[in-house]
Amino acid sequence: MHPYSLKSYKGAPFPPRPIFVFLIAIFGFYVCYISFNQITLENRDDENSGEVQSKNLCRKSYVPQEELRYVHFPEPESYSRGECSCNPVRFFVIVSMQRSGSGWFETLLNSHPNISSNGEIFNRMDRRENASSILQTLDKLYNLDWFTSAAKNECTAAFGLKWMLNQGFLDHRDDIASYLNKKGVSVIFLFRRNTLRRLISVLANDYDRDAKQLNGTHKSHVHSKEEAEILAKFKPELDVSNLIPNIRNAEKYIRDCLDHFNTTRHTILYYEDIIGNRKALSQVQEFLRVPVRRLVSRQVKIHTSPLPDLVKNWEDVSNKLNGTQYSHFLDGVDYTR
Repeated sequence: MHPYSLKSYKGAPFPPRPIFVFLIAIFGFYVCYISFNQITLENRDDENSGEVQSKNLCRKSYVPQEELRYVHFPEPESYSRGECSCNPVRFFVIVSMQRSGSGWFETLLNSHPNISSNGEIFNRMDRRENASSILQTLDKLYNLDWFTSAAKNECTAAFGLKWMLNQGFLDHRDDIASYLNKKGVSVIFLFRRNTLRRLISVLANDYDRDAKQLNGTHKSHVHSKEEAEILAKFKPELDVSNLIPNIRNAEKYIRDCLDHFNTTRHTILYYEDIIGNRKALSQVQEFLRVPVRRLVSRQVKIHTSPLPDLVKNWEDVSNKLNGTQYSHFLDGVDYTR
């Protein structure tokens, strides 16, 4: 044998052609399966990020970077915003206490063509029985799937509600504060400086709830001078022994609220400011980033008389507050008209 002759290779035999074709088919099927799953996952991601895509498509260059978190493009389930789908919407909430002018203030806001404030939606217990029900209600509201007489057309620019402190707002403060910050909700705190006047209004309103002085019906707000005069005839008698503790507790209630929600984008407004400062309502509209308009309301103020004419036991009240830190409530200088 030639010294350089090669021995034949004794390895595994090459697989027959049918098996080879079968292996190629399996591999092709595997590649198609992986590709299909990848496309499906991408489509799902696209669906889940619909709001993000909408924001990217609708985002306008004139919106400052620091304002983007407060600009929203809701996609209501109950109707289509149509040509208004790219009209940005800002969310807000009016936080207040009963008889602080919040009803009047809300009617002023609702006279603006681009603002919709939907009232005290949390006056119903089932909407605020726990944190979960509160957040679900807020989600529905801020998705624009909420219809009241205040609702504007699809092109509304500011959408919100009115929320009293005793309607679960402070009971779930941590969850609510986190939600407001995450959702980019602007908060308008509306309170009353003269706590004595607020207390008088609360007692008078409580009386009318039972007495129903207007033809057997109770009205917290009126639209005529005649109705206001009827309700103003009642003079409550204040509990002098608990007067200062009641005022102190109300003010502490407000301070605790402001302290806890100080991380939100907010503005603090007082009823007396709206009365005495012509620029106050313009500043609120600027805060909500809507065009400044003249705001009007049909509501008529009930208690317009000087304080001594509103309280049955005024002399006792005056003697109790004179010489205290609350004596300035007696002179009425913080209420000009």
